[in-house]
Amino acid sequence: MTNKVAGLCPILRQRAQAEARGAFALVGERTEARRLFETGGLRWRFPRSSSPCEAAIVNTGGGVAGGDSYRVSLELGERAEVEATTPSAERIYRSDGPAAAIATRLKLAPGARLFWLPQETLLFEGAALERRLEVEMSAEASLVIAETLVFGRLAMGESQIDASVRDSWRLRRDGRLVFADETRLEHAGAALERKAVGAGARAVAMIVAAAPNIEARLPDLRAALEAAEGGVEAGASAFDGLIVARLVSPSPSRLRAALIASIVALGGRKPRLWG
Repeated sequence: MTNKVAGLCPILRQRAQAEARGAFALVGERTEARRLFETGGLRWRFPRSSSPCEAAIVNTGGGVAGGDSYRVSLELGERAEVEATTPSAERIYRSDGPAAAIATRLKLAPGARLFWLPQETLLFEGAALERRLEVEMSAEASLVIAETLVFGRLAMGESQIDASVRDSWRLRRDGRLVFADETRLEHAGAALERKAVGAGARAVAMIVAAAPNIEARLPDLRAALEAAEGGVEAGASAFDGLIVARLVSPSPSRLRAALIASIVALGGRKPRLWG
């Protein structure tokens, strides 16, 4: 992206190119990071914890702007257990043209157990986000993913933002594609007002859980969703060794509470960094 100043050459804007890679292995009774890589503003931090290993991914840049590229990958060895999260919501700022790109890759060996639980992704007015999540896992591994999008800084009165999202998820188990999801949302504020889309929602979340016998947890998950505070609409289904749930709400805080209850129902815990 360039800006033209009268009488001067176009100015090339600097864009962030950030990446964080982590490989985790079971050492004795503990899961430890064996290999770490970080560049461009992404950093790994490890709060004190016994089991599972808590891995926090920190964006020192304070947010993501249009044209920025962020890549995160986690690889878990056999029987490694990791809870990965972020210390705060990720902010997606206004774009003057190109979208912000966030790509996540998760790889799980047999017996590995991963809870991928980043805090909310918050889209500002004019934001454009292209996000991709890819999972390669063993049929003997366990995985829970929970991702939330919030549209607008509601506390500042941004209830009708014009933002766009393209979100692509792919999950492969033993090399076979078992889950694919594509979300395309343009003019988010107006689209979410539509009854068939969001019925006034300003926060949306998706949960995907994959594990041996995961279907047995569906009644607990549905009970947690039914007990959620008013204003949260949700549904959950089980198929092909997966559970998939979607949640929408006009209130990000109420959606977060329902999301925490859902994570617990799926065998996890509230991440300590969520406050």
